Amino acid sequence: MKLHLKIWRQANRQSAGQFESYNLDGVSPDSSFLEMLDLLNEELIAKGDEPVAFDHDCREGICGMCSLMINGVAHGQDREKIKQVTVCQLHMRHFHDGETITIEPWRAKAFPVLKDLIVDRSAFDRIIQAGGYVSVSTGSAADANAIPIPKKQADVAMDAAACIGCGACVAACPNASAMLFTSAKVSQLAALPQGQTERYQRVVDMVAQMDAEIFGSCTNMGECEAVCPKDISLDFIATMNKELIVAALKGITPSRNNG
Repeated sequence: MKLHLKIWRQANRQSAGQFESYNLDGVSPDSSFLEMLDLLNEELIAKGDEPVAFDHDCREGICGMCSLMINGVAHGQDREKIKQVTVCQLHMRHFHDGETITIEPWRAKAFPVLKDLIVDRSAFDRIIQAGGYVSVSTGSAADANAIPIPKKQADVAMDAAACIGCGACVAACPNASAMLFTSAKVSQLAALPQGQTERYQRVVDMVAQMDAEIFGSCTNMGECEAVCPKDISLDFIATMNKELIVAALKGITPSRNNG
């Protein structure tokens, strides 16, 4: 396959970026999108040019590192009804020979560009640090069935825990909202008996941190759910809002200075 690539290049977060064009030949239809970028970088390095910087790790759709906007869509998932895949799971057979492909980093104030296609997603880490934990007794590991959990609750927690924190929801949202990510992390622990101790303090602290990171507000457009590679449901946003209302009625305020 021959491809014409338009890729965002930016030296660092202080520099102004721009699109640069590259022609690539010999791309196997069976290769993944990241393997195609590997091929491009091999050619650039052979010419003595700077390779394109992009995030990747597991290449199995688990880590969420391969965060790219492809032709204006997070993870490029709109091709031939391809859904719930990360960039490393997107194969070149879904593109056409001679096609022009535009590749960009996530676009959000809370995700500043570090270099080329790599953004700083540490804002997600700080949201987790604000309340995404449970109080447990130290010591030896407890038996798996020590705390009985109804299957309905376990299924809800597992569905929420599927979130890999890739940031596609933020990139796709016109408001750059992190509500889907935050609500998944809140709902995961709120559904379990182990998460009850910090339940309402957790939601207050995590939402306060989310706001401090300058993510936008949610207007229920649903773009986040549409591009989520793990099919995280908008229902979790409703769950988080309910948790916030209960916390407000209990008079709970943020436990520390978020920001």
